Amino acid sequence: MSHSFAGIPKEGMAFLRALKKNNNREWFQPRKEIFERSMKEPMEQLVEAVNSKLIQFAPLFVTEPKKAIYRIYRDTRFSNNKIPYKTHLGASFTCAGMTKHISAGYYFGIGPEQIEIAGGIYMPGPDQFRAIRAELCETHAEFRRIINNKALIKLVGPMSSHQLTRSPKGFSPDHPADDLVRYKHWIFYDTRLDPKIALTPKIVNEIGKRFEAMTPFIDYLNTPLKNIRPDPMFVER
Repeated sequence: MSHSFAGIPKEGMAFLRALKKNNNREWFQPRKEIFERSMKEPMEQLVEAVNSKLIQFAPLFVTEPKKAIYRIYRDTRFSNNKIPYKTHLGASFTCAGMTKHISAGYYFGIGPEQIEIAGGIYMPGPDQFRAIRAELCETHAEFRRIINNKALIKLVGPMSSHQLTRSPKGFSPDHPADDLVRYKHWIFYDTRLDPKIALTPKIVNEIGKRFEAMTPFIDYLNTPLKNIRPDPMFVER
């Protein structure tokens, strides 16, 4: 597995900036080859380089680039915003044997305005919510130790703080884990890196050390999810 990555080409970032101003099929289609060469292919190389980091501390999350990278096309079926293209490229890394989006994993996104690095589980299904909340009730002290780790917070900031206003059904507001089970999702999300770092090989280590710091958090969330089968009606986004 190759460790080398030169950086996202400036041409790729310039393409995304121009796409933001010309977000329509008539502009994109004649320039699709530029996108493929200057953004998509380098992104695949970046995923391979990140995989070479993951294999050291989370080998089950190593993901083939074509499976990791999200399409640039936006899903506009249920949105009032019909702009057809994203103006960044993202990649996610899911544990082998688990399902993307309904298990905890890693994510990074590259764009001209910001770099996103995240880990956790966002918008889990009902079964996943119940399993994680039950686990939190049993082992909340361990979870607090993980999310309050000073090195983790220094790298990616505190865990996302979006919470329900009241305890979910079946969980007592008097339980010492009440604040934890009221979270709508459990994620760390950081956008503080200078986007210019994506133009250099340094981006690989920056992503890698943040992923490594989040690994105990990811492992904790996935532990109660390993035996849950995905809903057959579930469609990956």
